[in-house]
Amino acid sequence: MKTELSFQEVTTMKKAKMRFWFFILLQCFLTGNTVDSSSLSSATRPKSIMSTVGKQVVLPCSWKSGSGEVAPSACHIQWVAPPKTIFEQRGKELAVAGEFMGRLEVPEEKLESGDCSLIMKDVQIGDTGRYESFIVVDGAMSRKERVFIQSVKLFVIDHKSEFSRQTGEDLVLELHSPHALRVVFQGRNSSEWSLLWMRGDKNSQRLEKHPLQEKLTIKKLKSSDEGTYKVLDEQGLAVSTVQLYVEENSLAFRFHQRLEYVPTGAAAKSSHSALLLLSVLVSRFQILHLL
Repeated sequence: MKTELSFQEVTTMKKAKMRFWFFILLQCFLTGNTVDSSSLSSATRPKSIMSTVGKQVVLPCSWKSGSGEVAPSACHIQWVAPPKTIFEQRGKELAVAGEFMGRLEVPEEKLESGDCSLIMKDVQIGDTGRYESFIVVDGAMSRKERVFIQSVKLFVIDHKSEFSRQTGEDLVLELHSPHALRVVFQGRNSSEWSLLWMRGDKNSQRLEKHPLQEKLTIKKLKSSDEGTYKVLDEQGLAVSTVQLYVEENSLAFRFHQRLEYVPTGAAAKSSHSALLLLSVLVSRFQILHLL
């Protein structure tokens, strides 16, 4: 037989249920704290961040309460690149998606002030996308529930530069990242790309990879080295694009022309006489200067 509850009993049950859910939300906070409402409303206004390949960026996340006090040991943080979870931290427990291994971090010391910002190192073109942060709390029936905090849009672009060098000089190509896999080259008058360097290649007379830094040196440039160089990552995406212009070294060019022209016969005698006369004039000038 059903018994109809009184208005007072229904009200009491509703209040008890509200207190229960309120207690759950407080498990990541000290007693009396509440989640900053500005964070919960950020879904409609995601922040945008732009970076170049190889740099370090910080994806913002703040869930501190109005009083600024939190209990980091009880908090469970998630960062998601929908639909995939790429970073999850609960106390000392940590899980990172494979392609981000060694590149993501949420410093524990900053969690104490409610800062759950994600540090992303050595960003790549493929990292471009939307990222969302959550707090995970224990819900009813031992279920986990996520509370949304912040949405961030990350845009990563490649480096672009132009250089002008003379023949015989060196060009240092910045690889920018350990994820740079190869360098391809397109000559000035060519429509095809050719492989210039691959990570793991041994140094040669003209190509030398710095043993510690992400730099590749092309030595003793020739006019045929003029063109476009692209540094590509493992996915074939551009890390950098370099346009190189090679100018003829004027001094070396004149010397080369002089070597190519060897006078013979009457021209040789005339040239010899001219050089002898010039030598005598220079000697007389030096003597007069000393007197």
